[in-house]
Amino acid sequence: MDKPVIAVEVVYALADKQKLLRLTVPQGTTVREAALRSGMDGFFPGLDLATSPLGIFGKAVPKPDERVLEEGERVEIYRPLIADPKEVRKQRAAKAAQSKASGSAVQQ
Repeated sequence: MDKPVIAVEVVYALADKQKLLRLTVPQGTTVREAALRSGMDGFFPGLDLATSPLGIFGKAVPKPDERVLEEGERVEIYRPLIADPKEVRKQRAAKAAQSKASGSAVQQ
């Protein structure tokens, strides 16, 4: 007897190109398995589905190799971060403090 199947979506987006694929996968398929089955890397050269961060409906999945999908869920493949958001905020705050300090020095 065949294993029951479920319908899921897999999506990936760049600034100028997006792709959404609807898949039918065996019940018990993990988030990572669905991403790999999607073949999304064929549409986006350089995309590494084996290591890309993944999520479901906008929430990161910490263990995509273990999390089993449910009917109708949307797997999102995330791009790697170019810069650490914490580091960017720290640099922005330092720059603002520096310009504030130099601005008050000029006014004295």
